[in-house]
Amino acid sequence: MIARILIATLLATTAANADAKTVVVTAAHMIDVVAGKRVDNPQVTIVDGRITAVGRKGDAVPAGAERVDLGERTLLPGLIDMHVHLTSDPTLSGYRQLEFTDNFWTVVGVANARKTLEAGFTTVRNVGSANYDDVALKQGIERGYVPGPRIIPATYALGATGGHCDATEFPPSIQVPHPQIANTPDEFRGAVRTIRKYGAEVVKVCMTGGVLSKTDSVGAQQISLAEIKAIVEEAHMLGMKVAVHAHGAEGINDALRAGVDTIEHASLADAESFKLAKASGAWFDMDIYDDDYILAEGAKNGVFPESLEKERQVGLKQRQTFRAAHAAGVKMLFGTDGGVYPNGNNALQFAKMVEWGMTPMEAIQAATSSAAIALARTADVGAIQPGRFGDLVAVDGDPLADVRQLEHPAFVMKGGSVVVAPK
Repeated sequence: MIARILIATLLATTAANADAKTVVVTAAHMIDVVAGKRVDNPQVTIVDGRITAVGRKGDAVPAGAERVDLGERTLLPGLIDMHVHLTSDPTLSGYRQLEFTDNFWTVVGVANARKTLEAGFTTVRNVGSANYDDVALKQGIERGYVPGPRIIPATYALGATGGHCDATEFPPSIQVPHPQIANTPDEFRGAVRTIRKYGAEVVKVCMTGGVLSKTDSVGAQQISLAEIKAIVEEAHMLGMKVAVHAHGAEGINDALRAGVDTIEHASLADAESFKLAKASGAWFDMDIYDDDYILAEGAKNGVFPESLEKERQVGLKQRQTFRAAHAAGVKMLFGTDGGVYPNGNNALQFAKMVEWGMTPMEAIQAATSSAAIALARTADVGAIQPGRFGDLVAVDGDPLADVRQLEHPAFVMKGGSVVVAPK
């Protein structure tokens, strides 16, 4: 009986391998983001969507494999944006959003998912959407109905009454559903359980005020230390990580004391913040391109005047904090807040990260190997290594010499399937 089972298993495995789609990709160069170096003449073999071998051009190729030769281009892992809002459109800001039905934003998400994938971002963390739209989008992509990146959804971003994640732009006579709002440690525990029930894989928390909320102070703390501790304990118990929107130092530091995993924005972080982040192993995820877009296009797009003033207060300070945090050795990620500026233009941030202190390799690692570590997904994404998904990007030039090459990918592959073909 055991022999028959082993034979049947072997035959099934052989048949599966015979039917497996095999793709071999070659290029002039490859960025090895784990080793932090450039490799010449790489050859990457992908079987059934996952990388099985990384060697040199000229190595043996499996019989019947599909060949993709990228010529003189440079190959990189599929990029990862750790902070997006796929179901947002920055040209419909402020009260303009009220012109549309609730489900309109899911349709927006479908369009933005395609743009993001074609821009070379094969994985994203969607840190906040209404109506569980990001879960719907993830399901549609995974079922093959629409193209898009791999999505780690947060669903609703949790916040306090009157805070950044509440609807503060209406008079008392207009009541807006607020399943994301809580006001005690136990209420926040319940909120974590609820969003997990409906598909959240990461918990997003609005710890301080924000730029695009109408009435709060951008840096003021809105959730207590006891509340954020309850959120972190509940999330970690359930195997979820916690991403905290925080601009002001007090909120950042209490969040770090509570053991959160990533700080989003981190605009006004101070030396104590850097010390706490390094001690706990938390990451900073700073959207330092946004300032350019908000101040240039915000008024035309309907952004509240109060929000534009807040952006003027924190935009430059955030970039200065980015430089200081990097110099202090804080672990850094690539997160754009896509949706605050147009999704699909995510790669514009690479040049800002280099301008404000990173090397091109460090900026690329922030969007690949470091992001995979922060996501606890090093078996799947973030590097060109056997076992990981066949998610690849290629550019015409050398991104280590000119990181802006990443703004115009010549080739994109997700799971061994070509998304953008080289011309």
